[in-house]
Amino acid sequence: MTGWVVLVDQQRDFPNAETPHKVITTRDYLARPKLFGGPGRPKIINLSRSYNYQSRGYYASLLAEARGHRIMPTVETMLELREPKLYQQSLPDLQEALTNAARKARAQAEAPFELLFCFGLSRDARFEAFGRLLFDWYRCPALEVSITPGETWRIERLRARPLAKLAPEDAAFFREALHQHSQRDWRSPRARAPAKYSLAVLHDPQEKMAPSSVETLRYFQKFAERHSVEVDLLTRKQLAELAEYDGLFIRATTSIDDYTYRFARRALQEGMPVIDDPASMIRCTNKVYLHELMQARGVPAPRTLMLADDEDLRRAVEALGFPMVVKIPDGSFSRGVHKVASPDELKALTIKLFEDTDLLIAQEYLPTEFDWRVGVLDGEPLFVCQYQMARGHWQIIKHGPNGSKEGGFRTIGVAEAPPQVIATALSAARAIGSGLYGVDLKETAAGVVVIEVNDNPNLEHGVEDLVARDELWSRLLQWFVRRIDA
Repeated sequence: MTGWVVLVDQQRDFPNAETPHKVITTRDYLARPKLFGGPGRPKIINLSRSYNYQSRGYYASLLAEARGHRIMPTVETMLELREPKLYQQSLPDLQEALTNAARKARAQAEAPFELLFCFGLSRDARFEAFGRLLFDWYRCPALEVSITPGETWRIERLRARPLAKLAPEDAAFFREALHQHSQRDWRSPRARAPAKYSLAVLHDPQEKMAPSSVETLRYFQKFAERHSVEVDLLTRKQLAELAEYDGLFIRATTSIDDYTYRFARRALQEGMPVIDDPASMIRCTNKVYLHELMQARGVPAPRTLMLADDEDLRRAVEALGFPMVVKIPDGSFSRGVHKVASPDELKALTIKLFEDTDLLIAQEYLPTEFDWRVGVLDGEPLFVCQYQMARGHWQIIKHGPNGSKEGGFRTIGVAEAPPQVIATALSAARAIGSGLYGVDLKETAAGVVVIEVNDNPNLEHGVEDLVARDELWSRLLQWFVRRIDA
């Protein structure tokens, strides 16, 4: 059974006629677990009259988690909302967002008042952004915020509000908010077998150099549908909806200081499998860490030095010579990678880069006609590509004022790739984790060396899957399914 299910203490609290979703009592849910014996994981909204400890509503959410059902609110949320000392960690973020919303809207208030938020929505549109953040922190169907206005708007109390205790106009708004929240599943689907699993794919439709294009993600959606996996494309504004899914696949360029890491952390907290997981993001997005890790694991890499001051610059010149490659710790898609040809160029570049980072990476320059990219999933090779250098450039991507230009590619079978390239790539990827990685390597006269390990490698239909075809997407889906089943 998939879709939305509403739990109530009494049928009159939320009659079936008021929703297209199944409504059952908490008593039936607790006593009759076989009601949910079908495939998939239902999405359950717990509208019990009380969320108090050891109440029927509390046990409904507790058993939902034990049964593997997706439940709102969770027991953790119920407990955190019981008293201020348990939710005080969220107040600085929430009060800042609340104050910003009030200033932006030039909201005026003299006395303390309450605001009701249903699924993150409020009847007062001025506090829409605050409501999204509130719902991000506490996924509770109805939440009342007691506010004291002032130079800084203070939150005096957060309180879950049962539907049965809402005023008629608030109850009507609640039903509208529930409709909006569950809109994704309210459309009339084509007649087909219900999906057994659901996978969220985080992407940025405006990103010009995304690791997967929208067209590729649509292809993945259709492929997954044939294998009983429902794939939905999420954007950065949909963090509050993440808990409704079984897994998360990040297809936006990752960074530790943006929304992609926040999604990965939330997925981990929800116990769902995720590519890229937070640990892999931390390890792969920082070249300083990668250098230390590859060195510790004995994985061959170009001669590399870390730069922190002028003395390091002198050592780099002596050890590496010119031309030399200088990298910022967290660049991606060839950004933040520079080639310098003289001490003066090195000095001028590092002065500029040190404004934003305390450490830089200097590497020997190894010119090749192409870079190897080995995709590794769960410690095993997934695809192999050769990425040619951009025309007239020393990198596979040439960034310029008029946009970016890429070199060509050649996809080959894993069995046809040089064994040393595959073995070196696997050693590098396995040092990071068991997720999906793209290992970039150069094949030189002295041997194969790892340039970097990417935590969200490109996967484009017609490029990386040109040889493996749908087997690539099948293995990716099975990675998620095995972990969801476990």
